[in-house]
Amino acid sequence: MQIKGKAWKFGRDVDTDQIIPARYLNTSDPQELAKHCMEDADPEFMSKMVPGDLIVAEKNFGCGSSREHAPISIKAAGVSAVIAKSFARIFYRNAFNMGLPIFESEEAVAGISEGDEVEVEMESGVIRNRTTGREFTSAPVPPFMQELIAAGGLMAYVKKKM
Repeated sequence: MQIKGKAWKFGRDVDTDQIIPARYLNTSDPQELAKHCMEDADPEFMSKMVPGDLIVAEKNFGCGSSREHAPISIKAAGVSAVIAKSFARIFYRNAFNMGLPIFESEEAVAGISEGDEVEVEMESGVIRNRTTGREFTSAPVPPFMQELIAAGGLMAYVKKKM
C-alpha cells in the first residue's frame, strides 16, 4: 500500500488532548470528532489539510490519556498516516486498532518540512520526500497490522473474519 500527501508538522509531546480536546468527547461519531482534529495543537489544521495529507511530528506523539478518540479523529479527518520520531505506547496500539497507519523515523521527521509532498510504502517502510528527493526508512508495518489497516481497524477485521 502506498500513501501520498502533504506534510503537516507538529512538535514534541503532542498529547491526546491536543489531538482531540476533551470537550468534544461527548460523542464517538468519527465525523464529528474529525471536525476538531488537532484543534488545540493548530486551530487552523482542519481548514488547511486535505484528505490524504500526513501528520509529521517530533517524539512522543499521542501521549497523555489512552483515549481511542485520538486516532479515530485523525483517521476520520482524512489523514492518511502519521510519521513521528516516536509514539506513546498506548497511542501506537490504538492507531493500528483503529486502522490508522503510523511510522517511526527520526531521520524522516528531520528531513521533512511542512508542505513537502511525502510518499510512504507501508510494506517496505520506505518514506520519500518527493519535494526534496530524499529517502528515509522506517520499520515496515508487519503483515498482520497491514491486514488491520486494510480492514479499517480491529473491529472491522474481526467482523470480516466471523
